This record gives sequence, C-alpha cells and structure tokens, in this order.
Amino acid sequence: MKAPVIGRSLPRLEDAPLVTGRGQFAADVAFAQMLHMRLARSTHAHGRIVAIDTQAARDFRGVEAVWTFADVADIPPIDFRLTRVEGLAPYRQTILARDRVRYVGEPVAAVFATDPYLAEDAADMVNVEVEELPAVLDAAAPPAGGFDQGHSTEAAVLEKSYGELAAAFQGAYAVVELDLSIGRQSGVPLETRGAIARHDRSRDVLELHGAAKVPHWNRDSIARMLGRDPATVHLYEGHVGGGFGVRGELYPEDVLVCLAALRLDRPVKWIEDRREHLIAANHSRAQRHKLRAAIDADGHVLAMDDEFFHDQGGYVRTHAATVPDLAAAMLPGPYRVPAYRAIGHLRLTNKTPGGTYRAPGRFESTFVRERMMDAAAARLAIDPVELRRRNLIAREEMPFTRPFSALGTHLVLDSGDYAGLLDKALHAVKWEELKRKLELRRSSGECVGAGLALFVEKSGLGPFETARVSVGTSGAVDVVTGAASVGQGIETVLAQVCADVLGVDYRRIRVVHGRTDRIAFGVGAFASRATVMAGEAARLAAVEVRAKALELAAELIQQPAVTLDIIDGTVGRSDMTAGPSITLGEIARALQPGSNPRGQGAGLSAEAAFYSDHMNYPYGVHIAVARVDRDTAGVTIERYFVAYDVGRAVNPMLVQGQLAGGMAQGIGGALLEEFRYDERGEPLSVNFADYLMPTAREVPELDVLITEDAPSPLNPLGVKGAGEGGINAVGAAVAAAIEDAIEIPGAIRELPVTPQRLHAILKKARPSR
Repeated sequence: MKAPVIGRSLPRLEDAPLVTGRGQFAADVAFAQMLHMRLARSTHAHGRIVAIDTQAARDFRGVEAVWTFADVADIPPIDFRLTRVEGLAPYRQTILARDRVRYVGEPVAAVFATDPYLAEDAADMVNVEVEELPAVLDAAAPPAGGFDQGHSTEAAVLEKSYGELAAAFQGAYAVVELDLSIGRQSGVPLETRGAIARHDRSRDVLELHGAAKVPHWNRDSIARMLGRDPATVHLYEGHVGGGFGVRGELYPEDVLVCLAALRLDRPVKWIEDRREHLIAANHSRAQRHKLRAAIDADGHVLAMDDEFFHDQGGYVRTHAATVPDLAAAMLPGPYRVPAYRAIGHLRLTNKTPGGTYRAPGRFESTFVRERMMDAAAARLAIDPVELRRRNLIAREEMPFTRPFSALGTHLVLDSGDYAGLLDKALHAVKWEELKRKLELRRSSGECVGAGLALFVEKSGLGPFETARVSVGTSGAVDVVTGAASVGQGIETVLAQVCADVLGVDYRRIRVVHGRTDRIAFGVGAFASRATVMAGEAARLAAVEVRAKALELAAELIQQPAVTLDIIDGTVGRSDMTAGPSITLGEIARALQPGSNPRGQGAGLSAEAAFYSDHMNYPYGVHIAVARVDRDTAGVTIERYFVAYDVGRAVNPMLVQGQLAGGMAQGIGGALLEEFRYDERGEPLSVNFADYLMPTAREVPELDVLITEDAPSPLNPLGVKGAGEGGINAVGAAVAAAIEDAIEIPGAIRELPVTPQRLHAILKKARPSR
C-alpha cells in the first residue's frame, strides 16, 4: 500500500535555484539593444500641471525618447480587477499624469535611454512646472473640494447591515464606543518591482517579463489598453522576491514599457529603486474606525455599528474597493452579532494610492473588533477569554451565513470549531500558568502582559482555476497551472497533490506557472487561493490522467482495471502480488500519435478547471506576551503563539512557514511600520531609516499549532488557505498584550504602537497612577 503524499512536510521543490544563486528575477532579464526607462515623478502632492519642459532631456546623450501625457493620451486609464463598485471609473489612474498631479511620486514623464544611468540623469532634467494646490491628507475629515470637476474626493460609500440596530442599542446594558486607527503600511518586498517588455515582430508577439500574481488578467488588460489580441501578448513570471499583495498588480510602469517596446521597436527595461517603491507602489491599511457596540449584562454582543474612513490615496487602482469591502464584511469575525452595520467611506487623499497588503481589511478589522472585545470585558469586569467564549459561533451552527457579500460572493462561514481551537490554544500555552507567572513578574516591578485575539480569515476566492497534467515518455510529469507563485510554495503543493493521485515521486513532477503562453486561462495567486483553487484543478486533471492510464494499462497487460494501482510510477496489481506491470512512461509512449490503435487522444494528459462561487474561511487564535520598558517606552515581544485551523494541510511545513512570515510582517505593522507625511503631503518615510522594518531582533520565535478540525466542504481536498493567517491578528494581540502590561484599559487605540505614542500614553497616565 502506497503512503499518502498529502499531509507530509516534504522539502520544497522550488528552493534549489534560489539557495544556489541561480534564480531569475526581473533584474536578471536582459535582451540585446535594450532601452532603459526611468520616470520623472511629481515632487508635489497636489497641483495643476502648467508646463513640462523635456527639451534638455531629449537632447541628452543616449536618450531615444521622452514621453508626457500628450504622447500616451490614446491609452485608457488602468481598469479595476476586484470589487467593482459603481461610480469609481473617474478615479482611475492614467499611465502618465494628465493635467494634475495627485501625490508625490506620480509618473509625469517617461525617459527611454540606452543606459539606466543616462536615463536617470535625463529624467532629472525634465522640468515640471506645477501650480500647487492644497493637499487633502485626512480621510476622516469632511470631503474637501473636488477630485476633479464634478467628482468629490469621496469616491464611494459602502454599507453592509442587517438586524434591528436601534432596538439593540436601546435595550443594551452597556454601550462601548471606540475611536481606533491603523497606520498606512505596505508589503515592502525584498525585490522591488520590475518590468521588461519585448516585441517579437517576426511573430507579432508582445512579451512582458517580470509578471507576478495575476499574469492572465494583466495580459488581458494590457491587450485591451494597447488594442491587441490577447493571444499576441505573453507574460512570463520569473522568481519573485516577495509578493504580499503589493506586487503583481498592473501599474503605470508595466503598461509604459509595453507601449515603448511596440513604438520604439526595442526591448525596454524598468527596475524600480527603493525610494521609488516607497512612494509609488501600493500602500495599504490607513483606516480610522468609529465603533459602537451594544452589550448585555452577561457580556453578549447585541449589536455592532461601525463607521470607518479608508484613505485610498491619489487614485483608485486595480483593487478598487477591495480593502474597505473586506473590512466591512469581516469585522464580525468569529462572533455571533445579532444586529450589524458597517459604513465605509472610500476617500481620496494626496498620498500614494492604496491597494491590498497581506490580510487586507482583516488586519484592520480584527484589531478593531478585538479591541472592542477587550473594552467590553473591562467595562463589565468579565475575563476577556470568557467574554469571547460567550459570543463565539458554535460548531453546530455551521455553515453560518452573514446576510451580505464579500468580494462579490455570499459570506457563508463554511466550517469551524472556534471554541475548540480556543481551548486547544489556551492548553498549548498553559494560559492560567502563564498569567500567574506574569502577575508574579509584575509584582516584582516588571511591566509585562499577555494578549489574545481571535479571527476568521477568507481564502479560496474563485471563480475558477485551471491546470494541465501531462506524463512524458520518461515517466516524468508536467503540471501547467494558471495560478502563479509569489514564493508561497505552490510548486511543491501541486506536485504533492498530483503525486498522491498518480502514485509517483513528487520530485519527478515539474510545475510550470505564470506563463500565459502555456495555458490559456488562469486567475492567479492572491486572496490565499492558490492551494484551494489550483490544488483542486490539478487534482481533477490528475484523476483524469490516472483513469486514462489504468484503462490503457488494463488492456496492454491484460488485467482487470479494478485490480490495478499506480505505485512508484508503475501500474501493477494493487495487492502487490506478482504479475505483469507497465510504467507510466510506457503508457505515455503507447498513447503517442500513430501508436494507439484505439484512436484515443494523443498523449497521457488532461486539463481541468475547478470552479467555486464561495470563499472558504480558515480561522485562528493569536497569543502574544509583551514587555514594556517604562523609561524608553520600547516594546519587546517575548513570546508569540498562533493556533490555526487550515482545514487540511497539504504540506504542514509550508503552512507553518506562511504563518511565521505573516507574523513577522504583523510585528512590523503593530510596532514599527508607518508611512507619514508632512502638512504639504511630502512623504517622510522614503528610506529604511524612516520606514522601520522589523529585524530578527524584533521578531520573536513563533510557536505554532496547526489543526485540521474543520475541513472545508467546498472542495474535495477540504483545504483552506494559509497565506494570511499569520498576520491577521498580530496588531490585535500585541495591542492587548501591551495594554495588559501597562495596566491601562482602553489605552491602545492606534497602530503602530510606536515608542513615541506609548510614551505619551504612559506620561498622561502617570499623575493618576
């Protein structure tokens, strides 16, 4: 009997070229006679373009062309990919600034030269005359002026609601009111963005290298914007030095290099420097929530009413209203909330445009919700864990429906045992013993505390994903998927899924992704969907290949198909007794054109698609232990624990790695990372001296408990996503731990909890203490 492959912590297949220095990232791609693009960017947060003088740049040595908006006016603005909301079209971004600049870093002119340094120098020579306008910087302030003629800076208002809100508040024993903020952050991957375009005139194929995340959507969008047949646009995904939501969307620079490759008849390369990345790539978070919650005398939540303000920055980019939509939809989390309303204001400011960042809308809403639960517990003098337990949706209530949608799909919590996971988490960290030890340390003068937060994630966003599985004449297996890789281990996961079905060594399976010329349709890697959607598509294709192999093997070796199995790539009797056998490679050779007298389809291969009109919902518990230095207001996270139910883990080691990476980013968002601006909209966080990233010193070791108590009923594998569970509740758990340490209930209302902010809290509380 063959051992199962799914569920084992097998080594990653994709690591060999990366750890031996043989990876190929965007910067490694080069072609003969290549031009380099650099951009002249706005130095004003808001202003009317009076004139752009490009003559000096055009005359500079090595410069082939300089473009302003007048040169690209025929190219439409970049469209939306997710969460379509009526009325957002006027807020889209053109690939070069049209008549106004709306944030520092906005592309105003594109320079193309034979050398990247010459292009950089020439871009500095572009003189942009701007009539400065007042900068809008506070999304929570009343909408000011107009985005342009006829359009307010409030692009949209989203509302999700149900239940009798007024009655719930009228009958409440207590009403908890909070004003909470989450700072402006971003994924800041190790590799900045890059795009290299080439037009092969012999085939009339436009190539774009450096694609990531959503190659097929980007292909279709570029083709539409440039007036080409999508079949003549090929995107190639190489290695990706971090995704996290910020990479892979369609940015102005991606379209510019493609257009330039067509018009200038030369390959064109653009690699972003770090300062550009910090002021031009998507930011995220940046929300302020004003929440009221109605509570009964026993601590049951009767209603939640939240009004929040989402700072979208200068334009509405490809994600459209994704982040505020998810914040509004996911705010109730794992709790039973009889009446609910969330109103989200999507507002434009003169800052870098926003997009998604790992657990978009959930990092924010989990912080808000869990701060509310802690505030309610303090108000009613109920243990915070007990108050949460009283409000959890029970396992018997699954599937549990919220009467609204998230990302266009009905929000139905498919499966879960929230109380069960909470109990397992508390047992794993020895919660009561931990609290006693912390109390003992506090009595000796230390400032230490523990915090806990629960959350529900979303994963497996549809509508479909595709895969093609082929067995070669050597017996090796190729899997081509429409999904993409952003470092999450999709190659290993798909290889394990197929190996489990086909009875072959997973190391003999090669996974190809991010190639629009290899498979016609695909959706990509985002929203913790790759394993759920691409994994099931690959399984379906492998099942078809297996059935074809067993059918032909039965004929070739004259054995009943029901008695056969595939073990180590060889078809033979399933009871392992002696008898005839045949390898998968031999079956593949028998299915070659001209070799198959039965006229079956040529080759041992199959293509399949998996469709889903609902997301599934993993869930977890985060526990943090924090120590505060009262003199410096510095925070040290001494211990961090994550319990996470993933439904079914294809590779538990990869799940643990995803949780660890997410936790590290969450520590940055909870304590360090924030994009700040001065009163004129000038960015103050343009390098790593000002935008503080966590290092190994700030990130604690992570203890992980992975459970499989609630497999998803929405896919045969039962899997749920793992990409965002590690970051989701970090801000909430760390805030609770700090508050427990300083013993000031309700003190932590803003992320990140910087030393400056914490010092102000401690200073304000000192006289009363």
